[in-house]
Amino acid sequence: MIAIVVSRADYASEHIGEHLLELADWEEHVDDTRPDADGGGTVHRTDGFELRTFDDLHIYLDDPAAAFVDAADSGVDTETDVDSAAAPDLLVFASRHSGETGALLTAHFTGNFGPEKYGGDDRELARACPGAQKTVVNALAEHAPDGYEVGIEATHHGPTDLSLPSMFVELGSDDPQWEDPEAARAVAEAILDLREAAVNLESPGDEPNRHVVGFGGGHYAPRFGRVVRETEWAVGHVGADWQLDAMGAPEANRDVLERAFERSDAEFALVDGENPELETVVDDLGYTVVSETWLREVGDRPLSVVSALEDELSTVEDGLRFGSRRVDDPDAFSVVEFPAELLAEAQGVDAESVREAVLDSAVAFETQESGTRAVGRLALADESDYDALVDALATVLEAKYDDVERDESDRVVRASERAFDPERAKTLGISEGPTFGKLAAGRAVEHEGERIDPDVVHVDRTVAFRY
Repeated sequence: MIAIVVSRADYASEHIGEHLLELADWEEHVDDTRPDADGGGTVHRTDGFELRTFDDLHIYLDDPAAAFVDAADSGVDTETDVDSAAAPDLLVFASRHSGETGALLTAHFTGNFGPEKYGGDDRELARACPGAQKTVVNALAEHAPDGYEVGIEATHHGPTDLSLPSMFVELGSDDPQWEDPEAARAVAEAILDLREAAVNLESPGDEPNRHVVGFGGGHYAPRFGRVVRETEWAVGHVGADWQLDAMGAPEANRDVLERAFERSDAEFALVDGENPELETVVDDLGYTVVSETWLREVGDRPLSVVSALEDELSTVEDGLRFGSRRVDDPDAFSVVEFPAELLAEAQGVDAESVREAVLDSAVAFETQESGTRAVGRLALADESDYDALVDALATVLEAKYDDVERDESDRVVRASERAFDPERAKTLGISEGPTFGKLAAGRAVEHEGERIDPDVVHVDRTVAFRY
């Protein structure tokens, strides 16, 4: 169950709450075990959600999750008492966003990498819900009215001492937006889209969750927002540059950095910008710094398989790329050399078709030129995939050669063509120039009063490409 917190001290929060109540069939219950100001009184419940309203501004609330948890754990079972509610898994704050950022819908986690300024405790972080944040950000993008941007923010403000994973889902950034019914409705719809969402973006088996902790960059975290929106990964706590400055030296604040990973349920970090001191501490703590490229290329592949491929071949940072053939077992692939000459010749004919052929055949492969040109070795799920690749490369050569044959007994591809021989042209006194070019193109020419047929300067040529 998802616990929704609305604040009477926040007009935008109440506006979102109104639309939440309009968008679903809610049952009203009365909780007289706690003050109305503290989430008691009238409580609303619908399938998968419970909504409570508090007097104080969200950031200063003292664990509002307790109102939901106490009700679920009390054991009372009456028609009018909320105490029969299911225990919540996630806490969502429907909130305003304030700033000079125009029309903006955001989501973020709470905490302070350094001293507290706006609620919460110094150097404390609440439990994040990276999987749910990914769901709600995509839902915000789906429902956002025209003219509204969607993104995430770095971790900031309180509360921090929460008993549930939580996040703020916000409508920004000033009165015109807070009063906008379409925008408030969009935020409400996005929150309701969390009904089936998981708190974490889990990997199969006992592999780590697909979460990264973010460090560096600006408050509105565009790099980490791209990860949320465009990759198979989710983002936990984000310590923007201003938060890291407030925290102080990484070595002296290892406990804060450790907490960022623990409260994000993450084993990986993504750093925006250069911060070698922080990366050293992260590594010492036993976590792994990865790049945005690594996250994009790895996608949702089993991390044990990725690790094995990086051990056997090159790393993603050094050009490893993944094909469409998938394996779930790190021992379920073999490594072979590309047929180098055949590959290079085919790339010279049609590089795009060659790349598609490699992607279709390989589990992973090495590359050069920023990951665009396959070279070296590849990993295969089955021997037949190598044969399929050779056939595909041979087919590409047909665009250049008159005849292409594959000889499986000799393991060779033979490509034949009627080709221009510049040396023969030179023996006839024809060197570089328009006449030379016409002959090369297969056209007859007049030279010193004589007609020269192109067949005179063309020869049959066969090239053998071993594989």
